[in-house]
Amino acid sequence: MIQIDPKRKLFHKQASRFNPYRFVIILALLIGAIYVLLGYQRGEIKELLLATGTPTRVANSYALEGDAQFTAGNLPKSIAAYKQAVELDPNNARLLAELARIQVYNSNLSTTLDDRRQRLEEAKDNIDRAVGIAPDDSLVQAIRALVYDWNANPDISGEESGNNLTQAEQSAIRALQLDSQNALALAYYAEILVDQQKWLQAEQNIELALVRDDTLMDVHRVSGYVQESLSNYEAAIQEYLKAAAITPNFTPLYIQIGTNYRTLGLRATDDLRQTEMYNKALEYYAKAVTINKQIGVQDPLPYLSISKTYSQMGDFFVAALNVRKALDMLPAEADIYGQLGVVYFKARNYESAIPALKCAVYGCDAVTSCEVRRCNAETDAPIEITGLPLSSYTLIYYYTYGSVLAGMHRPGNNYCAEAVKVLAEVRKSYGSDGTINAIISPSEEICKSAGLVSP
Repeated sequence: MIQIDPKRKLFHKQASRFNPYRFVIILALLIGAIYVLLGYQRGEIKELLLATGTPTRVANSYALEGDAQFTAGNLPKSIAAYKQAVELDPNNARLLAELARIQVYNSNLSTTLDDRRQRLEEAKDNIDRAVGIAPDDSLVQAIRALVYDWNANPDISGEESGNNLTQAEQSAIRALQLDSQNALALAYYAEILVDQQKWLQAEQNIELALVRDDTLMDVHRVSGYVQESLSNYEAAIQEYLKAAAITPNFTPLYIQIGTNYRTLGLRATDDLRQTEMYNKALEYYAKAVTINKQIGVQDPLPYLSISKTYSQMGDFFVAALNVRKALDMLPAEADIYGQLGVVYFKARNYESAIPALKCAVYGCDAVTSCEVRRCNAETDAPIEITGLPLSSYTLIYYYTYGSVLAGMHRPGNNYCAEAVKVLAEVRKSYGSDGTINAIISPSEEICKSAGLVSP
């Protein structure tokens, strides 16, 4: 008797039951597998989880990069990242508002009025777009207050400055109506109140902001600004230090700390205290220089601040060296030529002051600018300088240029011909100012005695 294996028996039993539906399914799977295999061989089908050639980033990823760059102190890269975020998500009001906020702070790194004006105008455009998208967002309104307040400088916006300050106040009030706990709105409102010379109200608002949230850099920055406006320079330094502890690579804070120490040095009544304060100022300016070198930012402001400190200390040689470092970074900036000319004038180096101030006031050709920069004419690119128009910002360059020309006038050099032209411009716009009149009158008399009078 033949024995049958139970497993084989079971198989035989199942196999004997033919199922047409199962046969169709198996055939379809087999055909599908063949299709996938052929598609893979032709390159029409990629491996699972294979990375694509151009991965797509979301807006939030760029925003996070922008925040990281801001914390690192690299504001240009922070702005670039936020612009990418806005490009991907153009209707995101908060992205636009944060971009505007960073652009405002970036304007603080400008060395010229035109550059600062342009950066603040870009911030204004972006915050207006943000408000158009989300007019009832408290944060957006708060940042609008900041943007319009910084645009309220008469040198920035001229006749629009008063309207910009009003707009700033209205946005701050609106932000607080929408959210009374908004610490940024309280801080920015305090900053506006300082600019309106309402110091008591400014103090009250910044104190409330510190109670609401003392972890924000902006709150401590404005607190420092309020204290500085009240001439409480040591208290201002402490607030700026707290802000710097939150964003340790944000160099404008170190510039502010250094400037307050420099002011304390200027007001010191004894030599020991004065030296101590000036050295502290130089320490914080040097810290800004170090940070900029580490992150690869070309920022002339710390060098210009160092120069002003050495000028106050009476060390004009070192002051001039630091202005020339700034000029190496921005060799086409007329304002830096003006600052160098003023340093030379204070050092009584009048021969060097004249070409530097000429570049700042009326502009100069490539040969003169190279002379001022002490460049190598054979290897360095020739740079012509466009002069700066007369304003409260450039006034010192104009009257210093006129004064040094008059003082250096001799028969044959005809310096007074240029001097009377410059001094006439100053008198026309600022002659009613007693201090300015006292500065330019002696120079006008020198040229008058030489037979030259204002045109």
